[in-house]
Amino acid sequence: MNPGAWHGVHSLQKDDQVLKHKVAPGTIPGILRFGRPYVGILAFFLGLVVLDAAAGVVNPLIYRQLINHGILGGNGALVVKLALMAAGVSIVDAGLTFWQRQIAAKVGLEILYDLRTKVFVHIQQMSLAFFTRARTGALVSRLNSDVSGVRDAFTDILSTAVGNVVTVTLVLVAMFSLSWRLTLAILILVPVFLLPARYVGRRLRVLTRETFDRLGEMNNLMVERFNVAGAMVAKVFGQPENEEALFALQAGRVRDIGLKASTYGRLLFIGLSLVASLGVAVVYGWGGLEAVHHTLDVGTVIALMSYLLRLYGPLTALSNLQVDVMTTLVSFERVFEVLNLKPTVAEKPDARPIPSGPIRIEFEHVGFRYPTAQEVSLASLESVAVLSKHPEREVLRDISFVAEPGQMIALVGPSGAGKTTLGQLAARLYDVRAGAIRFNGLDLRDATLGAVRGAVGMVMQDAHLFHDTLRANLLYAKPAASEAELAAAVRDAQITSVVASLPQGLDTVIGDRGHRLSGGEKQRVAIARLLLKAPPVVILDEATAHLDSESERAIHEAFLSALRGRTSLVIAHRLSTIHHADLILVLNEGRIAERGRHELLLQAGGLYAQLYRTQFAGKGPVRLGAAALDQSVPLPAAARQKPE
Repeated sequence: MNPGAWHGVHSLQKDDQVLKHKVAPGTIPGILRFGRPYVGILAFFLGLVVLDAAAGVVNPLIYRQLINHGILGGNGALVVKLALMAAGVSIVDAGLTFWQRQIAAKVGLEILYDLRTKVFVHIQQMSLAFFTRARTGALVSRLNSDVSGVRDAFTDILSTAVGNVVTVTLVLVAMFSLSWRLTLAILILVPVFLLPARYVGRRLRVLTRETFDRLGEMNNLMVERFNVAGAMVAKVFGQPENEEALFALQAGRVRDIGLKASTYGRLLFIGLSLVASLGVAVVYGWGGLEAVHHTLDVGTVIALMSYLLRLYGPLTALSNLQVDVMTTLVSFERVFEVLNLKPTVAEKPDARPIPSGPIRIEFEHVGFRYPTAQEVSLASLESVAVLSKHPEREVLRDISFVAEPGQMIALVGPSGAGKTTLGQLAARLYDVRAGAIRFNGLDLRDATLGAVRGAVGMVMQDAHLFHDTLRANLLYAKPAASEAELAAAVRDAQITSVVASLPQGLDTVIGDRGHRLSGGEKQRVAIARLLLKAPPVVILDEATAHLDSESERAIHEAFLSALRGRTSLVIAHRLSTIHHADLILVLNEGRIAERGRHELLLQAGGLYAQLYRTQFAGKGPVRLGAAALDQSVPLPAAARQKPE
């Protein structure tokens, strides 16, 4: 079977359920806009496809002449001449095929690069709310599988459609011109060729879909067991025999379905080869009889047989062309729906840099609720049929305060009061719903995103470190930092001994999420990263939560160094860490319940004093309105991160 037939077999395995899908409006115009830069090279590419298809039709006619007038005519010179001509056409055909595939590979990879980069950059621009809802695997699939499907549209499908249409047309024209009766007889076999192929193809599609499902289950099991946290749980609570049996069950299902698919694939290939052989038998039988009776010459019989072998593969591929096209359109649609989703935190066209100098932070009657699913996400990224439109509850209400340059503002209160949310608003990870937040008098929504990112540094409760070297994790905050700056950050964050204990020092790979380090060490690395960036605004969100008393004392001076001369918001449950704050804001149920310095708040005997006594005097939980300090306030569905 020729390569065209192989493509037809592969095409038959695609899921025809895609034909029931209605392509979203704007997909076709979006494809045309995206393909505009490649119009010139694609036109040249299609020209090569047409020439290649035409070259494949020439040789059977040359063989006809070679047999009839060369071999049977006893003309040795003509035989040599026509053989050399056929060889030349084959060389040209091979060259055109190579050139065509080189261009297809180049254009395909350029499209893959451009679109994949565009999708990655766009996803990076999405707000934090988007990432709290979207499944990571679904996003990765858009960057891999769907973008690859888009690449196929401009190369494989385009060349297959045009090349096969040209091939089938030219082959049929040549066959009818040689013998219309024999050609009609051959075409009668086409349904015998296509109908079994379509039937077996449907079975293969079902098995292919089931294979993907089973592979997904097996891969999910491996991902859950092979990451550090999953491996730890499996080792502590899992039973090795049960783990082995579970994986063997999943792998066995994949094996069994693969065996069925292989069997059907072999049957399909053998069946198609058999029908093609029957066609050859018809040509030799009928054509041979006509040659015996001198109503058809031998060269024509050979030429018809050669054309027959070139016909079935393209016909099979064209029979499933609609499925190929729709599959590609769905890939385009899935990519475009991500690109068309607008970030909820975006930079205005006339955005300005933050006025220079030490930063004064002003919260003016700020109100906030987390965005709904419909505002920030896609149903296809969340595995739901319809996104929720119900508004989330208000997390912050009428928050007003001022942090003067160099001041430290502490945020305390029960869980769910909105402390972390307030810090995220100051970093413009979300935009306020009411009121305004200003840096040096400039509303953050009017500032450039680069200016905000450059002005703010954060250390979060759960410090995230990349699977890279310790040096790379630190330099992520300031890639151009000198060795002296790096050494100073390491020293001030009290991790000099940690670095010295690692096999390659700063160049040691610290593992997935920094699991080669303890919780306290990871937190100090995050502080070192902040010190290296040296931003004018510092936000510490439970930065000492994972530190023991000894580690906390070790970095106390580092904190003072990090906060000195910088405006800071410090979120804390440990009230011992914020005694020296210039202003303490006590949040409860999204509002500022109290404000003042430590001593005055203790004297006032209010909520702060109750929190303090609970921590240091061993008192029971303090109940405040609808929430207790030892209970979590229900979180908005849009927020996977607990608003602290």
